Amino acid sequence: VQLQASGGGFVQFGGSLRLSCKVSGFSLDNYAIGWFRQGPRKGREGVSCIQKSGDTTYLTDSVKGRFIISRDNAKNTVYLQMNSLKPEDTAVYHCSRGCPDESSWFGYDYFGQGTQVTVSS
Repeated sequence: VQLQASGGGFVQFGGSLRLSCKVSGFSLDNYAIGWFRQGPRKGREGVSCIQKSGDTTYLTDSVKGRFIISRDNAKNTVYLQMNSLKPEDTAVYHCSRGCPDESSWFGYDYFGQGTQVTVSS
C-alpha cells in the first residue's frame, strides 16, 4: 500500500495549489481517502475526506469554502484544490487511506510521506 502526495510548493497569500494523492497497492474504489496536515502554528489536524460515494467532509472550519477535495478512481488519484491560501495553511500535507478525525491521529490505516505547502504573507 502506498500513497504519494505531490503538488506542494511556495505560494503567496491568496494563491492556489492543487495537491494530488496517487495511490497504489489497493483499489481506490473501495476506500475513503483523507488529508491531514502538520504545520508550525496549529500542529497536526485533519483537513478533509472523500468517501467511496464521493461524499465530502471538511474537518477544519478554516478551510471550508476554500478547499475542494475530489477523486478520480480511473487515475487512482485524489485531489485537494486549495484556494485563497493563507499563511496559516503552511504545513506538510499528508493523504491517508481512511478518513482522519479532527485530531488527525485516528481513522485511517496508512498515510503517505507528505508534501510541503508554504504560504507567504
